[in-house]
Amino acid sequence: MQRYFLRKCDVEGNTVTISGDDFHHITRVMRMESGSKIITVTEDGQAGVCEITDISSDSVIGNVIEWKHEEKELPVSVTIASGLPKGDKLEYIVQKGTELGAAEFIPFIAARSVVKWDQKKAGKKTERLQKIAKEAAEQSHRTILPNVQEPVSLTELANLSGFHVKLIAFEEEAKRGETSILASLLGKAVPGQRILFVFGPEGGLSEAEIEKLSAAGFISCGLGPRILRTETAPLYALAAVSYHLELLR
Repeated sequence: MQRYFLRKCDVEGNTVTISGDDFHHITRVMRMESGSKIITVTEDGQAGVCEITDISSDSVIGNVIEWKHEEKELPVSVTIASGLPKGDKLEYIVQKGTELGAAEFIPFIAARSVVKWDQKKAGKKTERLQKIAKEAAEQSHRTILPNVQEPVSLTELANLSGFHVKLIAFEEEAKRGETSILASLLGKAVPGQRILFVFGPEGGLSEAEIEKLSAAGFISCGLGPRILRTETAPLYALAAVSYHLELLR
């Protein structure tokens, strides 16, 4: 069944109202009718099988006939901070990262970022990335819709709080053969923790950036012996989290 995320204002008891892009998708793309069934997900992560009861000119009304207990999310909350990459790589990171369970994406302006976002267009770009995250979350049957923030500075990134573990994927650590830090930290992770992973853009992070993040409590780690592209490294990290905390336990 097709899955749709709801806003708090869309739910009243067991009755849901769907409008906007999702209304268009249900009526024009999927061509559903009264009696069709979909899965709706509330902001607090509750998923329910919903039967469409009425379709008007601008909204779909449905009734939840069964609330489902789903365990689709990673045991820990993972935030991916990516130095602004070239082209459509950030879209790829958001799409695939959502499929792999990321809870949040924070682009940041790195010293070696070739791309410079026009502040006037940042809102539109972030809106597009949020839409990509929503579609990927629906496709992968997530119960939480990841949040995509507008780009921040390195200083703002360094000052972020509320995380239990803050990691930097640093290629120099991989070159030196460091292989134990990530595995050790994930081995100690407990459900409910928040983990922040930082990844540089093409060309990686500068020594000055590493020093600034390290001074703020970030820990540098390697991601195996191979040097990964900026769009591959976050996916490796998320897969490692899933393997350690979902498959090994």
